[in-house]
Amino acid sequence: MTFLSPGWLWLLLALAALVAAYVVLQFRRRENTLRFTNLALLDRVAPLRASWPRHIGAVLYFLAVAALIGAMARPAMSVEVPRERATIMVAIDVSPSMAANDVDPDRLSAAKESARGFVDALPDRFNVGLVAFSSTATVVSTPNQDHQAVADSIESLQMSPGTAIGEGVFTSLESIRSFDEEAGDDPPPSAIVLLSDGENTSGRPITSAGRTSSDIGVPVSTIAFGTGAAIIEINGEPVEADIDKGALERLAADTSGHFYEAESEAELSDVYDDIGSSLGSETVDHEIVTRFVFVGLVLAAAGAVASMVWNQRVP
Repeated sequence: MTFLSPGWLWLLLALAALVAAYVVLQFRRRENTLRFTNLALLDRVAPLRASWPRHIGAVLYFLAVAALIGAMARPAMSVEVPRERATIMVAIDVSPSMAANDVDPDRLSAAKESARGFVDALPDRFNVGLVAFSSTATVVSTPNQDHQAVADSIESLQMSPGTAIGEGVFTSLESIRSFDEEAGDDPPPSAIVLLSDGENTSGRPITSAGRTSSDIGVPVSTIAFGTGAAIIEINGEPVEADIDKGALERLAADTSGHFYEAESEAELSDVYDDIGSSLGSETVDHEIVTRFVFVGLVLAAAGAVASMVWNQRVP
């Protein structure tokens, strides 16, 4: 058991001081009674009986206060709850070549629209994350079930130099592994959806990323954007925006994924239709405040009854 607001437990020190004061007062009361009372007469009027029962009410009261202080500290127990493990990573190419307008309005805008549509169509139970890659790859959003937040992150992506498709795959795989503690021994059902124009210029080779994905059992579905008949401007110089659909097609084939030239939500549904579902578990803190409050109320009520029964004065 743990306490989510342990600062309140300092009040137990005040309770301990109150208990100590009660004990001191009882000893003083006993001394005063012995000093000023005619014991022979008192024994005839009220025969001697055990004194401990009259303390039951106070003890129960102190225990009730302790229970209520514990409740204020928000006690919680660790419990295992089911968690959907199925995970999909969306990896988007944000290299300068994605600015080419051979796809209306341009490759990157079309890729964003396709990715948003895909994320919106995902079943709510799926965890989805986002990776952006140029010369390097970055996790923009770790896997989670807040699909709207991921869609918003897609809209905010900005271009950056270079194209590292292999790094995009490797970073997606690492994000999947980091998300699930059981991924090493029991990999979750996962998939990567990669959107790019396919020309790799940086980082580890696409073939290396494909082999790793295949070994782990994570299919990579690729979507190719562009016709190849486009010119972009980099540092004031016109540059041909090449496209390598073959590389994307091979990556998908090597990992048992799907390859698309034209984005379509109907086709993309194959990605999550194939992935299935797997329920794992995670440990969460479950608050048990009400139990402490209930115990406190029961003890307080019992203390009140005990006080009425045992603390009656002799007539």
